[in-house]
Amino acid sequence: MENALRPLIVIGGSVVLTLVIGWATDLLLRKADGRHHETPLWGLLRRARVPYQLVLCSALLRGSYDRAELLEEHRDGVARGLTLVLIGSAAWLAVRIAAAVVETSYARYASARAHRDPARVRRVRTQVELIMRVVTAIVIVVAAASMLLTFPAMRAAGASLLASAGILGIVAGVAAQSTLSNMFAGLQIAFGDMVRIGDTVVVNGEWGTVEEITLTFLTVRTWDERRITMPVSHFTSNPFENWSRGTPQMTGTVFWHLDHSAPLEAMREKLRDILRACPAWDGRAYNLQITDTTPNTILVRALMTAKDSDDIWTVRVAVREEMLRWLCEEHPSALPRVNTAEAEPPRSRAGGRGAAGGGAVRPAPPSLPSLDKSRTGRA
Repeated sequence: MENALRPLIVIGGSVVLTLVIGWATDLLLRKADGRHHETPLWGLLRRARVPYQLVLCSALLRGSYDRAELLEEHRDGVARGLTLVLIGSAAWLAVRIAAAVVETSYARYASARAHRDPARVRRVRTQVELIMRVVTAIVIVVAAASMLLTFPAMRAAGASLLASAGILGIVAGVAAQSTLSNMFAGLQIAFGDMVRIGDTVVVNGEWGTVEEITLTFLTVRTWDERRITMPVSHFTSNPFENWSRGTPQMTGTVFWHLDHSAPLEAMREKLRDILRACPAWDGRAYNLQITDTTPNTILVRALMTAKDSDDIWTVRVAVREEMLRWLCEEHPSALPRVNTAEAEPPRSRAGGRGAAGGGAVRPAPPSLPSLDKSRTGRA
């Protein structure tokens, strides 16, 4: 009877004690989160209650298993299994706690600097995410190595593995050259402030926003909701445009091909009125000038400013649409036109060949009905 009750008491007591301690800890974290609304640390730590209870349960079972006298013939196997569970759950708990601390530190920093220096906040966010990935990778490697060392065969082979570590390192470096270069490129991007999460970039002719940065790849979300994934080494070895570098303020342009008689002064006044009615214009500057001319048209450029790339796009399309509507309604003659009138015949010169010969000057042939000289099309 005692041999049957002892394992049940040990296992049941370990489970019940784990649940009680886990419930008490979660209750304390919930009360701390209710008192301190300014920090998300306590709420984030509550996400670690599952690995926390798993660590407690495996530790209690591992410590009391020898006294349970359960499965004597499989004592070593069960003990090793509990040890592996303990190591794995401890690594899981360490990652959750590190993530909670790092995310809390970033939240405090972002709340203090979000309005003063948004570019710096994006840079810190990129660095924090990459640091968390590095920490997670290190914890996983250490946990896996610790699990392997629990097997006697692996401990016996440790000396030979260490002796050949140099050769294996060279072989691994050559085999994983591209992977290692991407990892170092990811660290270079994070701490070199080349590109950050949330930056507006133009890569290979594609305009979008940086959505995710890892140690090996980077994801750009385009304006039409597509995702472009490329290795981070591409950004360290190829040129690209970063519209959020330094300050997000931008200057945009709109071009029109117009007739030479276009009313430029009236267009400048209309541009001013359009921009004043556009909420996306930041009010810094605007201008309208002729930048080029051809035998049939002139090229008119309007210049305007906005606080970021999204607003400059809104301002450009608004100015282009409103100005064209106004020209069509108020100054249709300013739009480009194609001249389809017939050329006039050359006039006979006095003393020409006909006069010199003594003959009468030949009258000009009757002119053909001329086409309408008004414009028949718009460029």
